[in-house]
Amino acid sequence: MSDRHISQHFETLAIHAGNTADPLTGAVVPPIYQVSTYKQDGVGGLRGGYEYSRSANPTRTALEENLAALEGGRRGLAFASGLAAEDCLLRTLLSPGDHVVIPNDAYGGTFRLFAKVVSRWGVEWSVADTGDPAAVRAALTPKTKVVWVETPSNPLLGITDIAAVAQVARDAGARLVVDNTFATPYLQQPLALGADVVVHSLTKYMGGHSDVVGGALIVGDTALGDELAYHQNAMGAVAGPFDSWLVLRGTKTLAVRMERHSENATKIADMLTRHARVTSVLYPGLPDHPGHEVAAKQMRAFGGMVSFRVEGGEEAAVEVCNRAKVFTLGESLGGVESLIEHPGRMTHASAAGSALEVPGDLVRLSVGIENVDDLLEDLQQALG
Repeated sequence: MSDRHISQHFETLAIHAGNTADPLTGAVVPPIYQVSTYKQDGVGGLRGGYEYSRSANPTRTALEENLAALEGGRRGLAFASGLAAEDCLLRTLLSPGDHVVIPNDAYGGTFRLFAKVVSRWGVEWSVADTGDPAAVRAALTPKTKVVWVETPSNPLLGITDIAAVAQVARDAGARLVVDNTFATPYLQQPLALGADVVVHSLTKYMGGHSDVVGGALIVGDTALGDELAYHQNAMGAVAGPFDSWLVLRGTKTLAVRMERHSENATKIADMLTRHARVTSVLYPGLPDHPGHEVAAKQMRAFGGMVSFRVEGGEEAAVEVCNRAKVFTLGESLGGVESLIEHPGRMTHASAAGSALEVPGDLVRLSVGIENVDDLLEDLQQALG
């Protein structure tokens, strides 16, 4: 993918990597190849390597090249959802009897995949505080093949030292997988810090406009990339051409959006720390956050996700969510519009009763790119 080397500057790569002008018309935006099959020039005579759109599609190829360039990887693979990407990864890397270390604060869907699906294949898992490399090391077994990390984590905004945990995993002969959805490659590049695989829900910041569902895997090892590509084709949960086109559109503005998300989130976190009804604010940009120093070392900025706890318990937290007006009550995150949710009853309901259960008094914000004064005013009235 020669266009990966247009520039080493992220903003330029975001706009140009994978976005080769259409050779027929010169269109600067790659076409949507809404097609299932391709005419062959004789049996086995493929044009550009395309034969069937589950195996490869030019619009998806453009996105996959873009994703690889942004994460500094050698191979990017796009899927129908973030969980589809995770499923392909786990079935590629694991066999019955293998063991995985997962974080004690993870997306509810990821936890459900391990607890309710992967475990039925005979894969074992255990939980560790990935913010503590020693705790990760203690959770390892001779059968551990994967260490799974989210940083920042969802929804408690925990921070993991990627380089330190990568060394722990490497010493044990395990692969480190980092879910980079919250940070995006603009703020953090796990492969450069020692990770083996980066996972994204493209639905979130990469798409950025709450109008597409998708997922991705990016790797730095060519052989692993080939193995994942084989399973991607064999299992078939690929990103469609229009979805690929939407995400490719989104990544072009990722840098400027993440700057604004981070700027607004910092001001909101500061306000919340001073509000009488807020008992705790979880945001890695705050100096008293336990992961602040690590986040400052491995991230460009601190992102657009903020969680906080309120006095009065679960019902009070639910009421705050219901009273918001500019913040939309809804699941997901990473769009240009601000969202508010109650993780315990919404995105993380599947973790109830487990080691990953989230506090009932927790509220999670996906801070958008609106005028921050409107967002601050809305939260103040919602808190009462």
